[in-house]
Amino acid sequence: MMSEVATTAETVISRVLADFTGGTGRGVVVDSPPGAGKSTLVVRAAIQIARAGEPIMVVAQTNDQVDDLVDRMAREAPGLRIGRLSGGKYVPSTRIAHPNVTVAEKVSGLGEVDIVVGTAAKWVFVSEGPWPWAIVDEAYQMRSDMLLRVAPRFDRALMVGDPGQLDPFSTIDINRWTGLAWDPMQSAVAALLANNPDIRPHQLPVSWRLPASAAPPVSAAFYPYTGFRAATTTEQRQLTYQTRGFGGPIDDTLEEAARTGWALHELPAGHTIRTDTQAVQAITDIAARLLQRGTVARSERAPDGVVVTQERIAVGAAHRDQVAALRKSLHARGIDRIRVDTANGLQGSEYDIVLVLHPLSGRRDATAFHLESGRLCVLTSRHRHACIVVARAGIQGLLDAHPPGEPLHIGVPAKFPDGWEANHAMLTHLHAHRVRGA
Repeated sequence: MMSEVATTAETVISRVLADFTGGTGRGVVVDSPPGAGKSTLVVRAAIQIARAGEPIMVVAQTNDQVDDLVDRMAREAPGLRIGRLSGGKYVPSTRIAHPNVTVAEKVSGLGEVDIVVGTAAKWVFVSEGPWPWAIVDEAYQMRSDMLLRVAPRFDRALMVGDPGQLDPFSTIDINRWTGLAWDPMQSAVAALLANNPDIRPHQLPVSWRLPASAAPPVSAAFYPYTGFRAATTTEQRQLTYQTRGFGGPIDDTLEEAARTGWALHELPAGHTIRTDTQAVQAITDIAARLLQRGTVARSERAPDGVVVTQERIAVGAAHRDQVAALRKSLHARGIDRIRVDTANGLQGSEYDIVLVLHPLSGRRDATAFHLESGRLCVLTSRHRHACIVVARAGIQGLLDAHPPGEPLHIGVPAKFPDGWEANHAMLTHLHAHRVRGA
């Protein structure tokens, strides 16, 4: 028998699929909180349409996302033929080595397939079509100019994404386009909704990733107007250790994380360079201690518990030089299989425990980059059991000294919550789980 939460989620998904296959407009938008089953919805919708004898194209944003979708489709529908569009330098992943998967650089090289999957960057060079159906995964991370180039390839699209995470980004100045109707740095969803005001996005209601301890604060900080809840209970998700701690800030931080799902390991206030040696060392010590104490994660997937190995832990930071310093420090301790990446790199991933170097830790200022709500949202929503944040004291004072100062532009909807509000909300929550570091 399905639980009440599962029934609610299934009702929303059924409504989405009915709207997509039975509607008349150009698109359907689905807003999804972290871990709500975006990929599951994409795979399910693609298989359902393909099994009905209708050809369908699927657009993702990265090669990893494409490979993940192809792998899942091939496993769940071995009777369907799946085409994987690739670039010239792409080396096929072992994940997609299925008998019903064909890889080619051109659509003509795929032969007769039921589903064609590729990155947005690949689809812009495809001239075949149009396909009657398209699905765009991680649509909020797709730029509107990419959608404009891909749109002639399909008649109707299902666009699925997380509105709370990082927007499309550029390495060049984009102010010249801000506020213009054809601003290429709008997300694909923003462009679709701006030109189709009758579209009302569907909302996936639950997160299957975030535990009951994480859904309320993440929802309140980053999704205040839609909200969501955890699909699991506190009893279903538990962290324990096989050995007792020695006491002290590191072990106290681990105990707080196991007990509540959160911990703020707070270092003394101070202005530092980005690769703060003390913060890097604290994260390294916490990661090493998690492994030394034999952390065990119990969940609905593993009610008897599973040991949290390096592969089940991630470390997130805002900058690549911070990532490099953290990797070097971890490697020096013999820890080289923990995923260490920026928020952009971690987007879409999932781990049992995530350690975070707070983007504003040790800073003298609070720039738009560091206040980006999506960056903190990604970093604090990758975990299934616990999130441990390392930061120097004084961030709330820093925020108060740097109130929002971004200009308002005509034609650009204000983003709520903004990064200033989201950071304050998350820090207020974290302070209830603070452990003073050395």
